[in-house]
Amino acid sequence: MEKTKKYSLELGGQTLKIEIGKLAGQANGAVIAQLGDTVVLATAVISKNQKIGADYMPLIVDYEEKFYARGKILGSRFVRREGRPSEEAILNARLIDRAIRPLFDQSVRNEIQVVSTVLSVDEKNDPDVIAMIASSIAIAISDIPWNGPIAAVRIGRIDSKWILNPSFEERMAGIADLVISVSPDLKINMIEAGGSEIKEEDLIAGFEFAEKPLKDIVEFSKKIADEFNTPKTSVVLEVNDNELEETVVKFLSKDKALEAAIYEKKKGQRLVNLDALKEELKTYIAKIDLPAQTGESKVKMAEVFFEKEIDKMVHKNVLERELRPDGRSLDELRDLVSETAFLPRTHGSGLFQRGETQVLSALTLGAPSDEQIVEGMVVQTKKHFMHQYNFPPFSVGETGRMGGPGRREIGHGALAEKALEPMIPKKEEFPYAIRVVSEVLSSNGSSSMASTCASTLALMDGGVPIKKPVAGIAMGLISDGKNNHKILTDIQGPEDHYGDMDFKVAGTRDGVTALQMDVKINGVDVETLKKALAQAKKARLQILDHMAKTIAEPKKELSPLAPRIITMEVHPDKIREVIGPGGKVINDIIAKTGAAIDIEDSGLVFITALSEKSGLEAKRIIEEIVKEYQIGDIVSGMVTQILDFGAIVEFGKKDGMIHISELAPYRVNKVTDIVNVGDEVKVRIKRIENGKISLSLKDVVDKR
Repeated sequence: MEKTKKYSLELGGQTLKIEIGKLAGQANGAVIAQLGDTVVLATAVISKNQKIGADYMPLIVDYEEKFYARGKILGSRFVRREGRPSEEAILNARLIDRAIRPLFDQSVRNEIQVVSTVLSVDEKNDPDVIAMIASSIAIAISDIPWNGPIAAVRIGRIDSKWILNPSFEERMAGIADLVISVSPDLKINMIEAGGSEIKEEDLIAGFEFAEKPLKDIVEFSKKIADEFNTPKTSVVLEVNDNELEETVVKFLSKDKALEAAIYEKKKGQRLVNLDALKEELKTYIAKIDLPAQTGESKVKMAEVFFEKEIDKMVHKNVLERELRPDGRSLDELRDLVSETAFLPRTHGSGLFQRGETQVLSALTLGAPSDEQIVEGMVVQTKKHFMHQYNFPPFSVGETGRMGGPGRREIGHGALAEKALEPMIPKKEEFPYAIRVVSEVLSSNGSSSMASTCASTLALMDGGVPIKKPVAGIAMGLISDGKNNHKILTDIQGPEDHYGDMDFKVAGTRDGVTALQMDVKINGVDVETLKKALAQAKKARLQILDHMAKTIAEPKKELSPLAPRIITMEVHPDKIREVIGPGGKVINDIIAKTGAAIDIEDSGLVFITALSEKSGLEAKRIIEEIVKEYQIGDIVSGMVTQILDFGAIVEFGKKDGMIHISELAPYRVNKVTDIVNVGDEVKVRIKRIENGKISLSLKDVVDKR
């Protein structure tokens, strides 16, 4: 603690505080970042040895939510501690990962773990961007080789203006929420955005608005890293066998073998071609005598050069000849196919296919009580619209584990949900819980955007009154790292794997509702994004035109299989009467009618039933319970009890007493001379005192 160093930077009217040297001293890098009362500890650690057998850079990014940070005792009632990461935590971990990963040397084989632990959360500042900045500085001051630091900011759009670091309330009130990160040369390398039909030109203005604070954070971070000036450890896996590389290139160029394998329109056949060529190469390399490498290591390194040559060929042909692997022009979509009402027993379904990417989305409508309860560290709410995404291994022709969703599935599902959510009707307008599940049945590029399209079809097929249809498209980039680049519409296969950018854009005809960008290079400038957005809009409109031919608007009627919901209001003071002691009254209604009943504190009542008849019956009973009777009202009821001095009559869910003097317009000696238990009678309300109701039978008889 004697070596603790503190730094600060003004950011959006607040002070970002950085403290180093106080906590987690055994990590390679550790940083405490604070904005307002939100505090995050970020640590970075690298393993001392390479991961045996790894053919990828083993980077792990974790985001740890601690409920004490919010001053709450959350979690399972029986455990009361943090369990598996929440969806929010997974999405935040992905946010950090997507920003920092491109700046590592991908040939590193030592495990690297970056952990953000949220220690304190206020009501204003989201920890996610703070964690991104803290993680960046933690890596930058460590001995881990990295080409950072990055900078990240959140901006929001309120009243036609962009604001920096919006609070939770401002984000809810605004029409756009963007997180943007940049590399050290201020190129944009990650975007996560959602909004309500943001115009492309407004998005560009937002990127430009963010430039100044992003630059300030980069310079601030560089200053801290320079002050520490930690020597970087040498962990890069060197691949510099020029003789072996020349041999591989010569083998692959013979009879244009590699080009013939890559430029096959069908993904399955292309993979077969490439696998066969790779096996031929491995057999060839194993037999020849190359003194610099021997045995298995020689063959493994040849595979690295094989991948490198594919990358070079894809780049070269796109940049020089505008030649894509499947022969399309740069802005051309693959063939589109769509269908609705595909599944007979769901409440709505949509099948969408773009090239070899195929997604089936199914809609389920439920009672308001079926909504999802979100109990996260930062967000605690209820969601009446849910979109979930599944990516089984058969969708890419592979075997693999089936089970719960992984980080990728959660991220893709959340992106499509973000794209659709602004067009979903408010709960007050359409009180159903809405669940859409997208099943990826075949994947060859941007299944998340296909899920957006298939889900739109399913929602409209089910009669959900969405405001407008939503479609999405994935754009790519092939760049030479200088000034020459080409933007690709509807990327697939090699363009996705070997390309330099994955830029997903979803929206309506009138604007963007979700945006996500990741890169494999240092980043892209605003001008490139401007071109990509324009090209994406053209593709999005083409997809919407195609979808409109299948279904142009939501069906007017819900599926006959969907439950019916009747909405009514009762005075909040009457809620306890509808529920009854221990829930007796409401449970009796449910048992009698078969309807589900949900009552909000405001007095809003949702009656969900499989048939309209049972729903209306439940409504009638509730109306009787809460009805405010007035003196003089004439009601019908049943005699339920005989007393010496009168009779008890039940009407609706209330009861009152007819005194013996009110039974007839003459003297009555015995109550049973006039009424008996089980008799249906029509009576007049004579008095209401302290909740007790007095009735008259003779007043009604007199009127007759």
